[in-house]
Amino acid sequence: MSVAYSYSDIAKMIDHSLLNPALTGPELEAGCQLALRYDVASVCILPYYAAACAELLAGSTVQPSTTIGFPHGGHTTAVKLAEVQQALKDGATELDMVINISQARSGQWDYVEREICILAKAIHVAGAKIKVIFENAYLDDPAKIRLCEICGAVGVDWVKTSTGYAPSGATLFDLVLMRRHSPPALQVKAAGGIRTLDALLEVRALGVTRVGATRTAEILDDCRQRLGLPAILNETAAPAGD
Repeated sequence: MSVAYSYSDIAKMIDHSLLNPALTGPELEAGCQLALRYDVASVCILPYYAAACAELLAGSTVQPSTTIGFPHGGHTTAVKLAEVQQALKDGATELDMVINISQARSGQWDYVEREICILAKAIHVAGAKIKVIFENAYLDDPAKIRLCEICGAVGVDWVKTSTGYAPSGATLFDLVLMRRHSPPALQVKAAGGIRTLDALLEVRALGVTRVGATRTAEILDDCRQRLGLPAILNETAAPAGD
């Protein structure tokens, strides 16, 4: 039976997530090396390690990425902007920022939009890309729709379901909702709960272009096996968390 994707199609959907706060320096380095072997889209790493990550990935097609206002989003805009500036200085080319969830739940949409706009402008001026994390577990559907509209108007690169640290992660319902209410140029990222190739393929069919994953090797080993490609040899590494 033929398949409608290549290995690169799938690998370049994955942001290999290294955000578990208990990960050690050697584990973070091993995670970057794993991402290089599998040639994924990016490594999303703890902010303090972003410069080392960028150095490890230099010359590859794997992008160094990190987080802003993670995981709760309650930082002031000035602090988030300082995080952006540091991440860009460290060489990150994709930044995943958490909205101010409290302000969104309070209906303070001017604040939310202003903050996204400020951060997106700083990121885009530097030639980098921004993913805006909604943390859908805490929001009702009208709020999710409003955020899609705001992000579309501002011109961010991706809207993202979750951090992976809330009570729930990406759901099919939310992904359909976000894709439906986002303009075509605004991409959708699923994070939290994408642990198998079948799960990735299911969200891909909904129009998702990126997923956050910790089980990258398992997903891509399965992909290669289905495509009849040789296995990628792996070194033993501690689990990245989920």
